[in-house]
Amino acid sequence: MSPPLLQSVTVIALLIGYPAMSAVASQADTPSSTSGATLGDFGIDTALMDRTVVPGEDFYKYVNGKWLATTKIPADRSRYGSFIVLRDQSEVDQRVLLEDLTHSNPTEPTLRKITDLYAAWMDEAGIEKRGLTPLQSDLNRIAAATEKSDLMKLVGDINMSSPIGLGIMPDPADTTRYAVFIGQAGLGMGRDYYINEGPEYDAYREAYQDYIRTVLELTGDKNAKKNAESVFELEMNLAQVHWSPAQTRDVQATYNPMDRKALQELTPTINWPIVLEATGLGDVQNFIVAEKSAIVEGAALLESFPLDTWKKYFVFHRTSDSANLLPKTFDDAHFEFYGKTMRGTEQQRDRWKRGVALVDRNIGEGLGKAYTAKHFPPDYKEKMDVLVNNLLTAFKIRLDELDWMDDETRGQALKKLATFDPRIGYPSKWRDYSSLIIVPGKLFESIQNAHQFEWNRKVSRLNEPVDREDWYMTPPTVNAYYDPLMNQITFPAAILQPPFFDAKADPAVNYGGIGAVIGHEIGHGFDDQGREFDENGKIRNWWTPATEKQFEALTQELGNQYSAYCPIAGDDKICVNGDLTMGENIGDLGGLQMAYTAYKLSLNGKEAPVIDGFTGDQRFFMSWAQVWRGLSREDALRNLLLTNPHAPEMVRGQNPQRNIDAWYDAFNVKEGDNMYLPPDQRVQIW
Repeated sequence: MSPPLLQSVTVIALLIGYPAMSAVASQADTPSSTSGATLGDFGIDTALMDRTVVPGEDFYKYVNGKWLATTKIPADRSRYGSFIVLRDQSEVDQRVLLEDLTHSNPTEPTLRKITDLYAAWMDEAGIEKRGLTPLQSDLNRIAAATEKSDLMKLVGDINMSSPIGLGIMPDPADTTRYAVFIGQAGLGMGRDYYINEGPEYDAYREAYQDYIRTVLELTGDKNAKKNAESVFELEMNLAQVHWSPAQTRDVQATYNPMDRKALQELTPTINWPIVLEATGLGDVQNFIVAEKSAIVEGAALLESFPLDTWKKYFVFHRTSDSANLLPKTFDDAHFEFYGKTMRGTEQQRDRWKRGVALVDRNIGEGLGKAYTAKHFPPDYKEKMDVLVNNLLTAFKIRLDELDWMDDETRGQALKKLATFDPRIGYPSKWRDYSSLIIVPGKLFESIQNAHQFEWNRKVSRLNEPVDREDWYMTPPTVNAYYDPLMNQITFPAAILQPPFFDAKADPAVNYGGIGAVIGHEIGHGFDDQGREFDENGKIRNWWTPATEKQFEALTQELGNQYSAYCPIAGDDKICVNGDLTMGENIGDLGGLQMAYTAYKLSLNGKEAPVIDGFTGDQRFFMSWAQVWRGLSREDALRNLLLTNPHAPEMVRGQNPQRNIDAWYDAFNVKEGDNMYLPPDQRVQIW
């Protein structure tokens, strides 16, 4: 059963905590001029700039112009840029580790499971030989369903898609304990692909119906076309009742605690005792419902659509969700729709690359332990500790000086800041995989076991204190996150590389790169949704009405800025959704402002050196734009605009600077320039 998104109370990319507040540490031990930086002479790849572009006209192109003009998106990617370059390198590093482990024939249990899983994935001949056999028991169980109780057992199967998703996470009302969440689920495309009008969406819907038909045909369905139409009609009805991605970010609206009796009354078409027994949650009495109306109306479809339609729905989704574990015809059909049609990707990724990702998803900390031992020097953590502490100090200074926040709210904000918990590189304790069963030569069963292992791990903790040492990303992940329920920011080892962080780069570059990323994650604790949680991660409104009103006015201005970007050439109907991307936009702006303050403080009153003709301030802002260099295929860009809480790279790489006075001074941006904003229109929140 697919867990609900619950975006408003789950982790938000990038996060870190901190020790006691102190003065900003000096960066004297970090090079301040050319000294072996990975990119260019000081951390910026100036050879890929386009200096014919006036910075105030298009700062993103000024910094990245030659890269944008000469780079081609690899055939196996829908998007490409700084993040993908590092992810590609992380994949190579993990592949080397996997191959070394395979050659060493390890006896240590977790390492053995890793090599067995990777070998099972790479055994394409074995997968072809087994055919549909691994999935057959599930297909037989679906086919045998003859009454509503059978349907409820399928709804409760953790491997099945349905209109109802279950998840287990800390309770926002009491973050010392876990709770069971129920949210909307069950669609094969993003909600807006079903309901938006226009020929491009008609084409997506037609392609999706063709994909459903293809999958059903591959399972032996003799009436695949008719059944595909029925499944699609069901999903069209489900999409109509789903909340939009922006609505799912509403912390208050998605927090609806209720006991089992109230849940049953809310959704009378669901036999919860059967569903919960099937999931291993038969004894649970209290729940938190997210998208309430979508759950009610989605559950009603279990009654209004025929059992046979639901059976075909389950066959399609179970097969589609397992396509990469089945013979090539299934895998190719899945890629044809989700890769080519939905994201414009031209070519399937190499088998070994997908295998690395598979291992990372299922035994990620097992491989991550070996990864950090080889690729994460101890001094990186020390340098990150300094940067994190400096960013937190800078934010405290900024909080003290905010003119729109009253003292009562400021005191609560400082209390929350003082409890931030930063985590860098890798977990303090590694996950125990002893109960995970990997069957050599049986990929499908091994992945099913991995799903069950992870679900059992979560269920077993329901009556235990919340584990604050748990990580939601593995060390080889190029990303970071903030968890509002734990008030933690976490930076996996793999992101601590150029262009984000380079121990030999100029400090201005590191502050404009990883410094602003750190600030971004801190900022999530105070964005439009993160601000709903207090220093203990509890949902609580700690804002006075007057300050809350000021904050909402500022965020509305910022949202309007982003909503003006319509990045698909010739299409001004699909633009950045300022409401959906609000949290990330606040994080970007606040993070860059915090990082700039921290950088200036790190200079201890001294003037930054000019390097290759660029001042310290120029290098700082150029670093942020370089971090966000990226290209997207049109279908992938459309998908991001419709479904993703992050704005596209070309927007993130330049809009925050437009709100910072120092950027105007650094690049002599003046009225009349394309990117110029009058001072009274520059938004300063954090």
